Amino acid sequence: MFRTIDKLDVKGKRVLVRADLNVPAKDGKVTDTTRIDRSAATLIQLAAKGARVIVLTHFGRPKGREDKYSQKLLVEPLARAVGKTVAWADDCIGPEAEKLIAAMKDGDIALLENVRFHPEEEKNDPAFAKALAALGDFYINDAFSTAHRAHASTEGLAHLLPAAAGRLMQAELEALGKALEMPEKPVAAIVGGAKVSTKLDLLGNLVAKVDYLIIGGGMANTFLFAQGKQVGKSLCEKDLAGTAREIIKKAEAAKCRIILPTDVVVAGEFAENAANAVVGVDAVPEDKMILDAGPASAEAVARLLEGCKTLVWNGPLGAFEIAPFDKATNAVAQAAAALTAKGGLLTVGGGGDTVSALAKAGVEDKFSYISTAGGAFLEWLEGKELPGVAALHVQPDQVRGSGCGCGAGGVGGCG
Repeated sequence: MFRTIDKLDVKGKRVLVRADLNVPAKDGKVTDTTRIDRSAATLIQLAAKGARVIVLTHFGRPKGREDKYSQKLLVEPLARAVGKTVAWADDCIGPEAEKLIAAMKDGDIALLENVRFHPEEEKNDPAFAKALAALGDFYINDAFSTAHRAHASTEGLAHLLPAAAGRLMQAELEALGKALEMPEKPVAAIVGGAKVSTKLDLLGNLVAKVDYLIIGGGMANTFLFAQGKQVGKSLCEKDLAGTAREIIKKAEAAKCRIILPTDVVVAGEFAENAANAVVGVDAVPEDKMILDAGPASAEAVARLLEGCKTLVWNGPLGAFEIAPFDKATNAVAQAAAALTAKGGLLTVGGGGDTVSALAKAGVEDKFSYISTAGGAFLEWLEGKELPGVAALHVQPDQVRGSGCGCGAGGVGGCG
């Protein structure tokens, strides 16, 4: 059980919040504020409780201090998102940060400079983690998308201060928990994308957890080839045919039904509005490539979902980036969204191209939850322990038994 901010007594306390504000920017301006906007709820609620809110985050992949990766450009959009002035410090540890924090009043919000300007961050250096911890009384992790990294600000800090999940982290963990840990059955998973090789761990974990595993994209070609189908010039990892057959056997043993396309859309080239045709999976021409699941396959998946209670979606069913090879992804996504609206299907999507594909299908706000986390979402689906999440289940030794100001008395209690 992870802890949340609900019962924390933060009035007058310095609260370090690890957010993920690694947003796209061009010419010194933020071009997409989605991550900033989604992080605002935690900051606003903590400030309303009288906390002195100190935001830690990273921006890009700097090699030491590089001006082009300074986070100062985040101050203005963050201030707009939280509806108040955001103070700024030119470093995340040391005199600059200490001076700024000492001057903060209850309800203030401050942003510190890029934690990755210090190489010790990504090394999870204990001394660097202690320097960060010295700036706060509580630690809140609200960056699920970086929780698969054991860095000082994502994992190390949770062992040094009373720790809890922020609202965004909480939403991610609750959605994923409902989808895979204690799901309402039957459970279906849609896994698409280009290569089986990048999702072996994912497929191996899912066959033991879901009732239906729907495979699309280039991955489906490898499975079709493993079953003796000819796939023409399609993207296909023929050397993994044996692995695909092993996954099919594992699924059979786990009573998980693997769903592959029965018809496909083929074309001679990967280009917008290329001449194309719908053929059965037994009739793919040698000089053509499979670029989407066919209409009958999409309809069959939509019908299957009508009998399911939970859907996890990772990866498109075809080359969704260009028309007309986005049709299967769009059709199934819209069918899933309609079932969600009726209250009959819990839908959780995320990882890689999934967010873009679902947005293109017009359902980005119609699923139960769509995760913007890439690698962390994928590793969760693979059944791997995320260091940043695991650390939230542990209270630091120095506060065990003495409580953390939340009234829960130490380990295992905070709401």
